[in-house]
Amino acid sequence: MTKIVLIGAGNVATHIGKALNAKGFDIVQVYNRTLATAQELSKRLQASATDSLPDLYTQADLYIFAVKDAALADLLPQMPTTTGIWVHTAGSLPMSVFEGSSSNYGVIYPLQTFSKERPVSFDHLPLFVEGNTARNEDFLADIAAVLSDTVMRLPSEKRQYLHLAAVFACNFVNHMYDIAAQILEKESLPYELLLPLIEETAAKIKTMPPRQAQTGPAVRYDDNIIRRHLELLKNDLNNQEIYSQISKNIHFFSYLCRLFYEK
Repeated sequence: MTKIVLIGAGNVATHIGKALNAKGFDIVQVYNRTLATAQELSKRLQASATDSLPDLYTQADLYIFAVKDAALADLLPQMPTTTGIWVHTAGSLPMSVFEGSSSNYGVIYPLQTFSKERPVSFDHLPLFVEGNTARNEDFLADIAAVLSDTVMRLPSEKRQYLHLAAVFACNFVNHMYDIAAQILEKESLPYELLLPLIEETAAKIKTMPPRQAQTGPAVRYDDNIIRRHLELLKNDLNNQEIYSQISKNIHFFSYLCRLFYEK
């Protein structure tokens, strides 16, 4: 049975640890700099917990570093010598971060947004793997294939662009939801009024390119509506600037789209 050590106990570590545990992998230990946090996750996974790197289990087959990029740089020089493959789960961090620290390393990158309190299925979740040798990459791909039916081998230079796109598609979009919620809250209107619109927008781009799916005043650059909206945001200069810049960007790309389809 593959033995795994989790380095970190945050959102990603929690979800990937639970997914691996459910598929029969042996999570032997959870490390976190805060012992209570490590213990909280380790109890769910029937694993031991530690906040001490010198006490890390060194005979595991796989060490999954699910920590912030800056934290990983601090951790690596403190890691004991181990027998297993080291991987991180980051989209923007190159595999080469492990060079000089381990001779066997790679990446398992889950393309998803994780919150501890919300369950996430790994069955169809895209997993992207990379290994510093063909053998290591095969090993990681085999593990990923147990978790998901969507596994792709992807080098670091491509993965960074995937992560960039994911930030636009997820993090930035969610921030727009937050801005919208704040606007409605100020007017004592429930955020739930937007849910059918959000759901239809997400469903629509499953069957058509996002640029073709774009609607609203910015597509045609309806100056009257845009000016009215900007006036409503006159006491919120930051969001006013966001509204203005995005409207210009939407109109520009919509114009390019019309030129393309008219040819």
